Amino acid sequence: MREPTDKCDIGVIGLAVMGRNLALNINDNGFSVAVYDKTASDVDKFLNNAAAGRKTIVGAYSLERLCGRLKSPKKILLMVKAGNAVDEIIDTVLPCLSEGDCVVDGGNSFFKDTERRCKYLGEKGVIFCGAGISGGEEGARRGPSIMPGGDDRAWPLLKEILQAICAKTPSNEPCCGWIGGGAAGHYVKMAHNGIEYGDMQLISEAYAILKDILGLGHDDMAELFSQWNKTELDSYLIEITADILKYRDGDGGLLVEKILDCAGQKGTGKWMSANALELGTPVTLITEAVCARSVSALVDEREMASSVLKRNDDCRASINNSGGGLNKITVMITAEDVRKALLASKIISYAQGFMLMASASKEYGWGLDLGDIALLWRGGCVVRSVLLDDVKSAFKKNPLLKNLLFDDKFGKVLIDCQQSWRSVAAAAALSGIAVPALSSALSFYDAYRCRRSPANLIQAQRDYFGAHTYERVDRPRGEFFHTDWTGKGGDVPSGTYSV
Repeated sequence: MREPTDKCDIGVIGLAVMGRNLALNINDNGFSVAVYDKTASDVDKFLNNAAAGRKTIVGAYSLERLCGRLKSPKKILLMVKAGNAVDEIIDTVLPCLSEGDCVVDGGNSFFKDTERRCKYLGEKGVIFCGAGISGGEEGARRGPSIMPGGDDRAWPLLKEILQAICAKTPSNEPCCGWIGGGAAGHYVKMAHNGIEYGDMQLISEAYAILKDILGLGHDDMAELFSQWNKTELDSYLIEITADILKYRDGDGGLLVEKILDCAGQKGTGKWMSANALELGTPVTLITEAVCARSVSALVDEREMASSVLKRNDDCRASINNSGGGLNKITVMITAEDVRKALLASKIISYAQGFMLMASASKEYGWGLDLGDIALLWRGGCVVRSVLLDDVKSAFKKNPLLKNLLFDDKFGKVLIDCQQSWRSVAAAAALSGIAVPALSSALSFYDAYRCRRSPANLIQAQRDYFGAHTYERVDRPRGEFFHTDWTGKGGDVPSGTYSV
């Protein structure tokens, strides 16, 4: 066991993939680290392998010894599984902490849990920080995007370390900045993950269209994605998709086609959709992406349905000719149309994600700087994309921007992409290919720009069967009316409320 000659700058609890790589990253940047894991052999394995020869990484075999090896005020980074494990570690380590010490939860914790922990530890004089960390194994090792929030006293203690280890933008700006109080950091990480769900679903839909409608082979698709990565779609997910599509298994076959089409999820997308419903914010695309993963999990049912629920081939998209029989509808699309449809839908995904963060900022009093958040995602994280430069510019130009769609640049892109977007959605529908995220993005765009929606009929129906009242276009907002639609009802309306 390696004994330190001096006390360490920070402690890391949890030596799974993220914890061990963050410990190495912190040490690479000149900070001494004490590490602990509940499995003692994992501490030994780390010290004798990945951390071998590093005199400023030391092991501890109890939380008491870990805390004893830290400089005051103590700084401890928790890299354990979200949920009860975080609470258990906090309760165990608390007796070893003093007023002004700082605990950082770097896992994917639910933001309401973070809010509770921040209050709980604050009452005991301990500073709590919930830090969203994105970038996976490689990001943790070489530079992730970090989204810290919580007790404001945490930032002066953590800033030097976190901004040293985080990713940097092409102009060398750190992809780490203080998000806000309470659970702001973990909320923004949740929003990041929701946008990630949307991006991945949209790319998978584009892949299905290219393969099943345009008939492209995998090498051609890989080349196409590589080309797209030199356009406005330049992003980490587009880049890795090109690599995945051309990857061969040991027998020379395409590996992607051997992977079971059952997408996993760890809950952050569902959290975002549920919170969007709580706040009344229409995050439709991300919700569809979450639901698409749930549908993908119905492997056996889909197998059965594929042989029972047939497509009517009398009405289908055609890409090979400009004609068609009397019962056929022809939609001509190209790979460039698919690129534009993907780009437009991706903009909607960002727009909805930032809408939700704006709603949450107002609801929870966080004062989120949306432009700065876009900057934090510019490097290191899964959703990093050149489009985020434009997102940052839009909010910096107008901090009160209601929606990214009102920004001139994004508005012009959507107009330019619109015909392709509509054609691709139509071709997919006529070909029987599910594109829930892409079509949801288009529907949101059309609903959002619709000056007069059909919701007036819904209000009439609600008043008819439940006396829920309605407002009138020829009277001021805030005045509510009820009609006795049948002549047999009463004249007492139901109370009104909004959710």
